Amino acid sequence: MPTTALFAPEESLVHRTPHGHPERIERFQAVMRILQSTGLGERMKPVRSGEADVDTLRLCHGAEYIRLVEREIASGRRMLSTGDTHVGPSSLQAALAAAGAVCAAVDAVADGVANQAFCALRPPGHHARPDQGMGFCIFNNVAVGARHAMRRHGLGRVLIADWDVHHGNGTQDVFYEDPDVLFFSTHQSPWYPGTGMATETGDGAARGTTINCPFPAHSGRDEIVGAFRERLLPAAEAFRPDLVMVSAGFDSRLGDPLGRFRLVDEDFREMTLLLRDVADKHAQGRLVSALEGGYSLSGLAAGVESHVAALLQ
Repeated sequence: MPTTALFAPEESLVHRTPHGHPERIERFQAVMRILQSTGLGERMKPVRSGEADVDTLRLCHGAEYIRLVEREIASGRRMLSTGDTHVGPSSLQAALAAAGAVCAAVDAVADGVANQAFCALRPPGHHARPDQGMGFCIFNNVAVGARHAMRRHGLGRVLIADWDVHHGNGTQDVFYEDPDVLFFSTHQSPWYPGTGMATETGDGAARGTTINCPFPAHSGRDEIVGAFRERLLPAAEAFRPDLVMVSAGFDSRLGDPLGRFRLVDEDFREMTLLLRDVADKHAQGRLVSALEGGYSLSGLAAGVESHVAALLQ
């Protein structure tokens, strides 16, 4: 049975957003409660992690942007000047811990401490562009982790699958000209952030390594799980990744207040198992999943339960 590590930095609790904001502390608490109440957490290997350092962040983000984040949070701003991302006095600490957790999860699966890992964290990351925080995101946790896997562990090819209802525009931007990262995204369109057209496929040597599957509101299993089977699996077979990463957003679940997709818990289970099969076949089982969206507390908890149960299966 594969070992699944759990990374859940307590710093997720110090990132405070305004009252009524959808990306709130209660999201992290809901995830941790479901893992505890179902016994799933007891079956996982808890691993502590630290903060990502500036050199690691610079694998994906510009030095001036990193300084801007540091400066604006220190000055007491309540929103980054680059976009719609609220911050508080301790948000930098939380963001560094989130990126650090994904890097530590990569270390764990690369060093054989675990076969796979789930990172329960906030703030999310997939909208963070190289020089712009937006969409509740400060640093791009999964993108930083992917580049860390390449630099520190020599993993040559990384697959990133993103099933969040919103397009992971930041992740796409980081890797749009990188042929060593296959970025696959299913997302609602038209919808925030307005990117992710099917014609966006990568540039230069990376043409074809970005695969966008935009779907209209009310899409569900047939469209989204179908895209994983019909588009992702053949692409992964040709790409043969050394590491599989998941931007696990549960705002694509039925009933989420920020999305209009109709996925149910069994669909998250099936997509997880498909990605596990890819990891088992090509990447020695190495799989790292990181929390992105999901803004119905009950829906988020149920989706995470299904996802983690499939990892543990």
